[in-house]
Amino acid sequence: MKFERLLIEASLKAGEEILKIYAQDFDVETKSDESPLTQADKNAHLAIVSFLEQTGLPILSEEGKHMDFSERKSWNEFWLVDPLDGTKEFVKKNGEFTVNIALIENGLPVYGIIYAPVLEKLFVGNVGTEAWVANDVVPSTSIDEIHAKKISIPIAKPAHPYIVVASRSHFSDETKTFVDQLKAEKGEVDFASMGSSLKICLVAEGKADIYPRFGPTMEWDTGAGHAIAKAAGKMVTDHTTDAEMRYNKESLLNNWFIVK
Repeated sequence: MKFERLLIEASLKAGEEILKIYAQDFDVETKSDESPLTQADKNAHLAIVSFLEQTGLPILSEEGKHMDFSERKSWNEFWLVDPLDGTKEFVKKNGEFTVNIALIENGLPVYGIIYAPVLEKLFVGNVGTEAWVANDVVPSTSIDEIHAKKISIPIAKPAHPYIVVASRSHFSDETKTFVDQLKAEKGEVDFASMGSSLKICLVAEGKADIYPRFGPTMEWDTGAGHAIAKAAGKMVTDHTTDAEMRYNKESLLNNWFIVK
Protein backbone atom coordinates (compact mmCIF):
# COMPACT_ATOMS: atom_id res chain seq x y z
CA MET A 1 0.00 0.00 0.00
CA LYS A 2 1.75 3.14 -1.22
CA PHE A 3 0.72 5.28 1.75
CA GLU A 4 1.55 2.75 4.48
CA ARG A 5 4.72 4.43 5.74
CA LEU A 6 2.98 7.81 5.83
CA LEU A 7 0.00 6.36 7.71
CA ILE A 8 2.13 4.61 10.29
CA GLU A 9 4.05 7.83 10.85
CA ALA A 10 0.75 9.74 11.17
CA SER A 11 -0.62 7.29 13.74
CA LEU A 12 2.58 7.33 15.79
CA LYS A 13 2.70 11.14 15.78
CA ALA A 14 -0.94 11.28 16.87
CA GLY A 15 -0.13 8.78 19.62
CA GLU A 16 2.76 10.94 20.76
CA GLU A 17 0.50 14.00 20.99
CA ILE A 18 -2.11 12.01 22.90
CA LEU A 19 0.42 10.69 25.41
CA LYS A 20 1.65 14.21 26.16
CA ILE A 21 -1.84 15.18 27.34
CA TYR A 22 -2.48 11.79 28.97
CA ALA A 23 0.48 12.34 31.28
CA GLN A 24 -1.01 15.61 32.59
CA ASP A 25 -4.12 16.79 34.35
CA PHE A 26 -6.42 17.86 31.52
CA ASP A 27 -9.78 19.52 31.02
CA VAL A 28 -12.73 17.67 29.50
CA GLU A 29 -15.26 19.51 27.34
CA THR A 30 -18.70 18.18 26.41
CA LYS A 31 -19.72 18.22 22.75
CA SER A 32 -23.27 18.82 21.52
CA ASP A 33 -23.93 15.05 21.46
CA GLU A 34 -22.83 14.81 25.12
CA SER A 35 -19.61 12.99 24.22
CA PRO A 36 -16.35 14.12 25.85
CA LEU A 37 -13.63 16.12 24.08
CA THR A 38 -10.08 16.84 25.24
CA GLN A 39 -7.06 18.71 23.94
CA ALA A 40 -5.63 15.30 23.00
CA ASP A 41 -8.46 14.78 20.48
CA LYS A 42 -7.70 18.16 18.91
CA ASN A 43 -3.91 17.75 18.84
CA ALA A 44 -4.13 14.24 17.38
CA HIS A 45 -6.47 15.51 14.66
CA LEU A 46 -4.03 18.24 13.64
CA ALA A 47 -1.12 15.80 13.62
CA ILE A 48 -2.94 13.30 11.39
CA VAL A 49 -4.21 15.95 8.98
CA SER A 50 -0.68 17.31 8.53
CA PHE A 51 0.30 13.91 7.10
CA LEU A 52 -2.87 13.04 5.17
CA GLU A 53 -2.98 16.40 3.41
CA GLN A 54 0.12 15.25 1.53
CA THR A 55 -1.96 12.59 -0.28
CA GLY A 56 -4.38 15.06 -1.89
CA LEU A 57 -7.39 12.94 -0.86
CA PRO A 58 -10.35 14.39 1.09
CA ILE A 59 -10.35 13.86 4.86
CA LEU A 60 -13.40 13.19 7.03
CA SER A 61 -12.38 13.37 10.69
CA GLU A 62 -14.51 13.32 13.81
CA GLU A 63 -12.75 16.46 14.98
CA GLY A 64 -12.68 18.19 11.59
CA LYS A 65 -15.31 19.92 9.49
CA HIS A 66 -18.23 17.61 8.72
CA MET A 67 -19.02 18.29 5.10
CA ASP A 68 -22.61 18.11 3.91
CA PHE A 69 -23.54 15.02 1.91
CA SER A 70 -24.00 17.17 -1.18
CA GLU A 71 -20.23 17.73 -1.07
CA ARG A 72 -19.21 14.26 0.14
CA LYS A 73 -21.33 12.18 -2.22
CA SER A 74 -18.87 12.68 -5.08
CA TRP A 75 -15.98 11.26 -3.03
CA ASN A 76 -14.89 7.94 -4.50
CA GLU A 77 -11.82 7.79 -2.24
CA PHE A 78 -11.22 9.53 1.09
CA TRP A 79 -9.63 9.23 4.53
CA LEU A 80 -11.93 8.46 7.46
CA VAL A 81 -10.34 9.41 10.77
CA ASP A 82 -11.05 9.19 14.48
CA PRO A 83 -8.03 10.92 16.04
CA LEU A 84 -8.85 9.57 19.51
CA ASP A 85 -11.39 6.76 19.60
CA GLY A 86 -12.45 6.00 23.14
CA THR A 87 -12.21 9.43 24.75
CA LYS A 88 -14.19 8.02 27.69
CA GLU A 89 -11.41 5.46 28.19
CA PHE A 90 -8.84 8.24 27.84
CA VAL A 91 -10.58 10.25 30.58
CA LYS A 92 -10.76 7.13 32.80
CA LYS A 93 -7.03 6.56 32.09
CA ASN A 94 -7.48 2.84 31.42
CA GLY A 95 -5.35 2.92 28.25
CA GLU A 96 -8.01 1.36 26.00
CA PHE A 97 -8.20 4.11 23.38
CA THR A 98 -6.89 4.30 19.85
CA VAL A 99 -5.96 6.34 16.80
CA ASN A 100 -8.07 5.20 13.83
CA ILE A 101 -7.30 5.93 10.17
CA ALA A 102 -9.11 4.25 7.26
CA LEU A 103 -9.03 4.60 3.50
CA ILE A 104 -12.51 4.29 1.99
CA GLU A 105 -13.02 3.52 -1.70
CA ASN A 106 -16.50 3.50 -3.24
CA GLY A 107 -18.16 3.17 0.15
CA LEU A 108 -16.02 0.31 1.49
CA PRO A 109 -12.84 0.30 3.61
CA VAL A 110 -9.72 -0.94 1.80
CA TYR A 111 -7.05 -0.06 4.37
CA GLY A 112 -7.07 0.57 8.10
CA ILE A 113 -4.62 1.36 10.85
CA ILE A 114 -5.34 1.38 14.58
CA TYR A 115 -2.74 2.45 17.12
CA ALA A 116 -3.19 2.04 20.87
CA PRO A 117 -0.36 4.16 22.30
CA VAL A 118 -0.66 3.10 25.96
CA LEU A 119 -1.03 -0.59 25.08
CA GLU A 120 1.78 -0.15 22.50
CA LYS A 121 -0.13 -2.13 19.85
CA LEU A 122 -0.38 -1.27 16.16
CA PHE A 123 -2.92 -3.03 13.94
CA VAL A 124 -2.82 -2.77 10.14
CA GLY A 125 -5.21 -4.21 7.57
CA ASN A 126 -4.72 -4.02 3.80
CA VAL A 127 -7.83 -5.65 2.34
CA GLY A 128 -7.00 -8.41 -0.09
CA THR A 129 -3.37 -8.48 1.01
CA GLU A 130 -2.70 -8.91 4.74
CA ALA A 131 -3.61 -8.05 8.29
CA TRP A 132 -1.06 -7.82 11.07
CA VAL A 133 -0.34 -6.57 14.56
CA ALA A 134 2.91 -5.30 16.04
CA ASN A 135 3.47 -5.19 19.80
CA ASP A 136 5.76 -2.96 21.87
CA VAL A 137 5.28 -0.05 19.46
CA VAL A 138 5.97 3.35 21.02
CA PRO A 139 5.86 6.64 19.09
CA SER A 140 9.65 6.58 18.60
CA THR A 141 9.69 3.07 17.10
CA SER A 142 11.06 3.11 13.56
CA ILE A 143 9.13 1.75 10.59
CA ASP A 144 11.79 -0.94 10.08
CA GLU A 145 11.49 -2.02 13.73
CA ILE A 146 7.70 -2.17 13.40
CA HIS A 147 7.91 -4.37 10.32
CA ALA A 148 10.31 -6.66 12.19
CA LYS A 149 7.67 -7.06 14.92
CA LYS A 150 4.81 -7.91 12.52
CA ILE A 151 2.60 -10.87 13.43
CA SER A 152 0.01 -11.98 10.89
CA ILE A 153 -3.58 -12.13 12.12
CA PRO A 154 -5.88 -13.81 12.85
CA ILE A 155 -4.11 -16.09 15.31
CA ALA A 156 -6.08 -19.29 15.85
CA LYS A 157 -7.94 -19.70 19.13
CA PRO A 158 -9.30 -22.90 20.71
CA ALA A 159 -12.78 -23.85 19.49
CA HIS A 160 -14.25 -23.57 22.99
CA PRO A 161 -15.49 -21.57 24.67
CA TYR A 162 -17.17 -19.34 22.11
CA ILE A 163 -16.03 -15.80 22.98
CA VAL A 164 -18.30 -12.78 22.60
CA VAL A 165 -16.99 -9.22 22.76
CA ALA A 166 -19.23 -7.14 25.00
CA SER A 167 -18.70 -3.44 25.56
CA ARG A 168 -18.27 -2.40 29.16
CA SER A 169 -20.53 0.60 28.65
CA HIS A 170 -22.99 -0.60 25.96
CA PHE A 171 -24.45 -3.95 27.09
CA SER A 172 -28.00 -3.36 25.87
CA ASP A 173 -31.12 -5.50 26.24
CA GLU A 174 -30.78 -6.42 22.56
CA THR A 175 -27.21 -7.59 23.14
CA LYS A 176 -28.34 -9.73 26.07
CA THR A 177 -31.03 -11.35 23.90
CA PHE A 178 -28.46 -12.00 21.14
CA VAL A 179 -26.04 -13.55 23.63
CA ASP A 180 -28.78 -15.76 25.08
CA GLN A 181 -29.43 -17.07 21.55
CA LEU A 182 -25.71 -17.76 21.11
CA LYS A 183 -25.66 -19.71 24.36
CA ALA A 184 -28.50 -21.87 23.07
CA GLU A 185 -26.54 -22.52 19.84
CA LYS A 186 -22.96 -22.74 21.09
CA GLY A 187 -23.30 -24.00 24.63
CA GLU A 188 -20.52 -22.48 26.70
CA VAL A 189 -20.04 -18.75 26.01
CA ASP A 190 -17.37 -16.54 27.52
CA PHE A 191 -16.86 -12.78 27.27
CA ALA A 192 -14.05 -10.39 26.39
CA SER A 193 -14.24 -6.69 27.13
CA MET A 194 -12.23 -3.85 25.66
CA GLY A 195 -12.67 -0.17 24.96
CA SER A 196 -12.90 1.70 21.66
CA SER A 197 -12.20 0.05 18.28
CA LEU A 198 -10.06 -2.52 20.07
CA LYS A 199 -13.27 -4.56 20.37
CA ILE A 200 -13.22 -5.12 16.60
CA CYS A 201 -9.51 -5.91 16.81
CA LEU A 202 -10.20 -8.74 19.30
CA VAL A 203 -12.17 -10.53 16.56
CA ALA A 204 -9.67 -9.64 13.84
CA GLU A 205 -6.82 -10.91 16.00
CA GLY A 206 -8.60 -14.21 16.69
CA LYS A 207 -8.96 -13.59 20.42
CA ALA A 208 -12.77 -13.52 20.16
CA ASP A 209 -15.36 -15.06 17.84
CA ILE A 210 -18.00 -12.37 17.50
CA TYR A 211 -18.72 -8.74 18.37
CA PRO A 212 -22.36 -7.70 18.21
CA ARG A 213 -22.79 -3.94 18.47
CA PHE A 214 -26.42 -3.06 19.09
CA GLY A 215 -25.86 0.57 19.98
CA PRO A 216 -24.90 3.84 18.29
CA THR A 217 -21.57 4.30 16.52
CA MET A 218 -20.35 6.69 13.86
CA GLU A 219 -18.54 5.83 10.65
CA TRP A 220 -15.17 7.06 11.98
CA ASP A 221 -15.54 4.70 14.96
CA THR A 222 -15.55 1.61 12.74
CA GLY A 223 -13.87 2.29 9.38
CA ALA A 224 -10.32 1.33 10.38
CA GLY A 225 -11.40 -1.67 12.43
CA HIS A 226 -13.65 -2.82 9.58
CA ALA A 227 -10.69 -2.76 7.18
CA ILE A 228 -8.48 -4.70 9.62
CA ALA A 229 -11.18 -7.29 10.32
CA LYS A 230 -11.90 -7.71 6.60
CA ALA A 231 -8.20 -8.06 5.79
CA ALA A 232 -8.06 -10.76 8.49
CA GLY A 233 -10.86 -12.67 6.77
CA LYS A 234 -13.70 -11.52 9.03
CA MET A 235 -16.95 -9.83 8.07
CA VAL A 236 -18.54 -6.63 9.37
CA THR A 237 -22.24 -7.00 8.61
CA ASP A 238 -24.88 -4.30 8.83
CA HIS A 239 -27.58 -5.79 11.07
CA THR A 240 -30.31 -3.83 9.22
CA THR A 241 -29.37 -4.67 5.62
CA ASP A 242 -27.61 -8.01 6.30
CA ALA A 243 -24.91 -6.82 3.88
CA GLU A 244 -21.40 -5.49 4.42
CA MET A 245 -21.46 -2.18 6.28
CA ARG A 246 -20.96 0.82 3.99
CA TYR A 247 -19.48 4.30 4.44
CA ASN A 248 -19.97 7.89 3.30
CA LYS A 249 -23.70 7.58 3.73
CA GLU A 250 -25.93 10.65 3.92
CA SER A 251 -26.11 10.03 7.66
CA LEU A 252 -22.73 9.22 9.21
CA LEU A 253 -24.46 7.24 11.96
CA ASN A 254 -23.93 3.50 11.58
CA ASN A 255 -26.66 0.93 11.83
CA TRP A 256 -26.15 -1.85 14.36
CA PHE A 257 -23.55 -4.34 13.17
CA ILE A 258 -21.95 -7.71 13.84
CA VAL A 259 -18.25 -8.58 13.43
CA LYS A 260 -17.38 -12.26 13.05
